[in-house]
Amino acid sequence: MRSLLPSPGRKVLRVAAGSPAGAVLALLLVGLTGCRPAGPTGYQGYLEAEFVHVGAPLAGRLVRLAVTRGQEVRAGDELFELERAAEAAAVAESEHRVAQARARLDNLRKGSRPSELAALRARLARAEANLKWAEADLVRRRQLARDTVLSAADLDLAQSQRDAEAAQVASLKAELETAELGAREDEIRAGEADLAAAAAALDRARWAFDNKVQSAPVAARVHDTLFREGEFVAAGVPVVSLLPPDNLKARFFVPQGEVAALKIGGSVALRADGLAAPVPATITYISTRAEYTPPVIYSRENRAKLVFMVEAQVPAAEAKTLRPGQPVDVQVMP
Repeated sequence: MRSLLPSPGRKVLRVAAGSPAGAVLALLLVGLTGCRPAGPTGYQGYLEAEFVHVGAPLAGRLVRLAVTRGQEVRAGDELFELERAAEAAAVAESEHRVAQARARLDNLRKGSRPSELAALRARLARAEANLKWAEADLVRRRQLARDTVLSAADLDLAQSQRDAEAAQVASLKAELETAELGAREDEIRAGEADLAAAAAALDRARWAFDNKVQSAPVAARVHDTLFREGEFVAAGVPVVSLLPPDNLKARFFVPQGEVAALKIGGSVALRADGLAAPVPATITYISTRAEYTPPVIYSRENRAKLVFMVEAQVPAAEAKTLRPGQPVDVQVMP
C-alpha cells in the first residue's frame, strides 16, 4: 500500500477542511486504518463426545433390550440381557459340588460315627475287665507258687495272660482315640482343597451368569442401540452406547501465535445456534503438536497457518442442551 507521507522532492497536496476532497481523504484514511489485523475475538469449533460402549464379555443371543435411543438411565439401570440358560445350569451344578465337598470334609473332621465309637468303648470296657481278672489271678498264683503249690510253668502262663490283656486294653484305647480324632491331617487338607476348588468353580459360574445381564455403569443418555432382540452378539461387542453428561467437550483450534495465552483450567464461553445464553466450559487439554503443518520450513508466512487443538470440558448441567457434532463459537474469557 502506497505511503501518504511526503518524501523529498514530492509535492504535498493540501486540502481545505470541509471541502469535498477533504471528505474523500478522510474516508480513505479510515479505510486504511481498518486494514490492520484485529485481535482474536473467538474461535470456531464443534462439540465432541466420548461414548461409553457397553457389551458383555460372553457371547449369546440377545433376549431382552431394556432401553431405547435417547432414554436417560441412572447408574445400575439394566440395559440388556443375553440368553443364559447354560450359565444357570452351570451355577446349579457348581452349587451341588460345593455341598458335596463340604459334606465330605465335615465327615473327615467328625471321625467315626457314634455307633462305631460306642462299640469301641464297649470292647475297651470288656478288655479292662479281663485285665483286672488277669491281674487278680496273677496275684493268687504268685501266692500259690510261694507255697510250692503251683509250678513255675503255671505262674508264667498267668503272667503272660495278664500281659496280653494289658496289651489289648492299650490297643483299644489307641483305636478309640484315633476314631474320635477323625481322618488324618493330610486327608483333611485334601478335603479342604476340594471344597476350595468347588467354591472357585461356583464363583466362575456365577460370574458368567451375572455378566449375561449388563447395567449402566454411570448415569447417561442412551446414544444408540446396536442390536435387536433375537440377534446373536459376539463376546465383547457393544450392544448399547451411552453418553454421560461429563463426556461432552468442545474442540477448537487456536493459531500458534495465540495458543501461549491459553492455560489448563482457563474459562471459555460456548455459543451455539438456538442457545439463548453462552455455555461456560473449562479448558482441559491443549495439544502439544500443531495441526495442518505444512511440510516445508517454517517461514513467517507458514507459521501463520499453524494451529493447535484445544479441548474444553462442558459442565454436566449444561451438557443436556447440547449435542455431539454441533458447531460452536468459542470465546476465551479473561
